[in-house]
Amino acid sequence: MSTRTFRVTVRGVFDGLSEEQRAALLERAAEHDMLRAAFTPEGHLSYDVAARPAFTFRFLDSGEAEEDILEATERAENAARAWLEQRGYGYKNLRSSAEDLSLAPLGKRQRREAAKKGF
Repeated sequence: MSTRTFRVTVRGVFDGLSEEQRAALLERAAEHDMLRAAFTPEGHLSYDVAARPAFTFRFLDSGEAEEDILEATERAENAARAWLEQRGYGYKNLRSSAEDLSLAPLGKRQRREAAKKGF
C-alpha cells in the first residue's frame, strides 16, 4: 500500500484580540506573510492582521488509505486550536478543507513529464 499525502487548510478569524495581542501579531507578521505560506507537517500560519483578522494554517500530513484524510483533518484542526489557545488568541469560524494529492488532477507540466516517462 502506498502512502498518500494530504494538504489540510484550517481557516478562521481572530476574535476579541487585545491591543497587546494585536501588536504581537503585527510584530511577527513578516514571518507569517502569505507570500511565505507553505504546507508543512508542523503547520504554517499566515495572516495579515493589518488588513483583516483572518488567518490560515497549512498542514502537510499523510496516511495509508483515503479515509485517513479525516484523521489528518482532525489533527490539523486540533493543532491550530492548540496554537491559538496556548497564546490566548480568541478565534471564531474555524473551518477546514483537505486534499488528497494522490487524487489531484495533474497540471500541464506534470502531464508532460508523465508523457515523457510513458505513463
